[in-house]
Amino acid sequence: MTIADQHDTMASGAPKSKNGRFTNLTGDIGHGPVAVRFPFMLRRLGTYFRDSEGRPNRVSNDGLWLRENTGQSRPSVTWIGHASVLVQMDHVSFLTDPIWSNRPSPVPFVGPSRFVEPGLEIDDLPPIDFVLISHNHYDHLDLPTLRALADRNPATVFYVPLGNGALLNQQGISNVEELDWGQTHVHKEVTIACLPAQHWSKRSLTDERKALWSSWAVIGKERRFYFAGDTGYFEGFKLIGEALGPFDLAAVPVGAYEPRAMMRQSHMNPEEAVRAAIDLRANSALAIHFGTFDLSDEPLAEPPQRFNEAAKKTELGSNAAWVLDIGETRAF
Repeated sequence: MTIADQHDTMASGAPKSKNGRFTNLTGDIGHGPVAVRFPFMLRRLGTYFRDSEGRPNRVSNDGLWLRENTGQSRPSVTWIGHASVLVQMDHVSFLTDPIWSNRPSPVPFVGPSRFVEPGLEIDDLPPIDFVLISHNHYDHLDLPTLRALADRNPATVFYVPLGNGALLNQQGISNVEELDWGQTHVHKEVTIACLPAQHWSKRSLTDERKALWSSWAVIGKERRFYFAGDTGYFEGFKLIGEALGPFDLAAVPVGAYEPRAMMRQSHMNPEEAVRAAIDLRANSALAIHFGTFDLSDEPLAEPPQRFNEAAKKTELGSNAAWVLDIGETRAF
């Protein structure tokens, strides 16, 4: 099933470069000059000593209300941390880019550690109908978490962009659906759409852009939800908004944007996140992808502050730009 009747750009599938690897709607993106990237990587060594001042607040959530809401029609969103959110809508419960691990890294004990614990324990989750994965970077595709979710509920379906299924299969996770941009899948009472994003993929020295990245829409009779995953700002947001909007809620990344010379094409800053939400025709926008891990140069407290200030100058205003505490649940 495709959304060819919605827009040709999304229905045609993800493009590939001459070398056969996936690319973006506008072609390959850059990551800044070496003179910017090398000092940035050296600064990452200092994250072990970085102060956690400005980290997000965390509220207690035992998951009781969420479990009681299973199968109900009371739409809600809970921020677990980073790009991980739990959504309940149209009688399904699902997670985006779930990560409960302490370090998103291929090497144990190396890499950025959490500033804030997940918003609730895995065992306190309601039964999860499906999981959406945006791409294979370690802070978004966390295999220990995915194995735990699969073990907890074998009926959980894992939706991934093209080229990511084998990675999950190797971990014994077999209930996997791979989708290309523009493809959809019906799950119970909702339609799941795999959509473009402007990013890239890599888990080793040799696999850059061999697997696809994406954003996702979940469309039900009662609510429409959009998950941007990890992305730079691009014209695709307008196409998605025109084809599938308006959305009741869009989860948009607002962090990991400094230095701009390196991050501009692959990560939005808060002002661009607001612009994306407006392009998507979102009634409300949820800020994600900030404050949980130390991934870039901006101060921990800056992304949500700039997001709120930017939203006040637009039709989103103060009420429709959401910055949740980790663990907080809000109806939508």
